[in-house]
Amino acid sequence: MSHAMTPSVLQQLGACLTHPDQWLTAAEDCLAYSFDNSKRMARPQAVALCTTTAEVCALLAICHAHGVPVTARGRGTNTTGASVPMAGGLVISLERMQRILDINTADRYAVVEPGVLNGDLQAALKPLGFFWPPDPTSAGFSSIGGNLACNAGGPRAVKYGASRDNTLALMAVDGRGEVFSCGSLTSKNSVGYDLTRFLVGSEGTLGIITQATLKLVPLPVAKRALRLLYARIEDAAAAVARIMAQPVTPCALEFIDREALALVRERGIELPGGDALLLVEVDAEASALDAACKAVLAAAEGLGLVNVLGPTTPPKPRPVGRTQGTFTRLAPPRTEKNQ
Repeated sequence: MSHAMTPSVLQQLGACLTHPDQWLTAAEDCLAYSFDNSKRMARPQAVALCTTTAEVCALLAICHAHGVPVTARGRGTNTTGASVPMAGGLVISLERMQRILDINTADRYAVVEPGVLNGDLQAALKPLGFFWPPDPTSAGFSSIGGNLACNAGGPRAVKYGASRDNTLALMAVDGRGEVFSCGSLTSKNSVGYDLTRFLVGSEGTLGIITQATLKLVPLPVAKRALRLLYARIEDAAAAVARIMAQPVTPCALEFIDREALALVRERGIELPGGDALLLVEVDAEASALDAACKAVLAAAEGLGLVNVLGPTTPPKPRPVGRTQGTFTRLAPPRTEKNQ
């Protein structure tokens, strides 16, 4: 089958959408959907801005019939290249599917469409005393669908797991344009194949997620941050092993090496000498937080520990996020040579 989209195929695809502004074919419009943070670039022939599962089904059915390559896309914040349409064809953007359909704190789940931003979901959950654990660096502007496609985790994954560990059920559309559902609203779902975990992290290759039921977790009552500076990378690595070998699990644990620390210092963040930094956060009930921090600090002490900053209440932006933000300078500029 040919991958070319003829005028007839383009017309059929455009007719699947409710409004004309959901269909982009002009080169300048498609350009914005030709790259992500991987710095790779390839322009699609057309872009569909879907708003319903039915639209996704109709588009995929036609693409399947005519052999048109399809690339699913959220906000393009990923660094994997998964949302770059290297084969051209059609990009199905889910950015307009932005509804939070249900928040059920009694049963601790939320049902969302894939275009909902991680940060917007967290803002809706916070007044209710809950959160969804995955918090990638791009949480403020990355979509839930993208988080699921890439199994995003962020610093909290060390304690709460990544997206795969915090998803109860999914609705998706397969490559033939047929809808299927997997998972359940219950924490225990031991019957049959675990297609939910299989789909999360598949980067759109097994189906396009159009609805997700996410597991909610109560917000921690109290949290403190530590910055642990070590003389050598080996010393910091040994400290991580000691920290994880004791009962108190940090809610965030980030390892920063010598090259990354050099970038941090260039940005004017003052740090004593040392080649490796551990950024640690601990959460617990207020009455237990002091003991939890002491346990982590006791494990962190050892050969090569140069400096301890904390424990303190994490500032805004917290140390983990502030330091991570400097690392974008490591990426090369987007040019024709690194497409």
